[in-house]
Amino acid sequence: MKSKIKTVLANILCSLSFPYTMADAEQTSKGSKRTFRKYSYRGVDLDQLLELSSEKLIDLVHARARRRFHRGLKRKPMALLKRLRKAKKECPALEKPATIKTHLRDMIIVPEMIGSVVGIYNGKVYNQVEIKPEMTGHYLAEFSISYKPVRHGRAGIGSTNSSRFIPLK
Repeated sequence: MKSKIKTVLANILCSLSFPYTMADAEQTSKGSKRTFRKYSYRGVDLDQLLELSSEKLIDLVHARARRRFHRGLKRKPMALLKRLRKAKKECPALEKPATIKTHLRDMIIVPEMIGSVVGIYNGKVYNQVEIKPEMTGHYLAEFSISYKPVRHGRAGIGSTNSSRFIPLK
């Protein structure tokens, strides 16, 4: 009786730890192909996003960017877009375009810039960033950090009460 209970318990524990048999694992690995997630910005697919007119794009972006585009792009952002277009046109197929350096950290990334390589100035150096579809609607500055993040390590001298009141001899 005890041996029968032990075998039943062993079978239950084994089935809990391995819910799939080897045959199930082989079948799923053969039958399923890995599909890539299709990118969409606020419900609009990437290929449609690239074809959108500027008026329809303005309706998709957040309010701050909408206000900026309604006021019109100034000379410097237009020049940056022109240089990015030129770099994309001159590069061979299936290669990254040349890096375009800029100080325009407040430039909003538009779908036309996707695939370009931009050197964004952070006050010291140009950080090279490849523009990806997920960056649409963000500012260039968000991808080139201008400060060194704080690293909280051990406390230094004078930061604790015990080290503050050491008498001078």
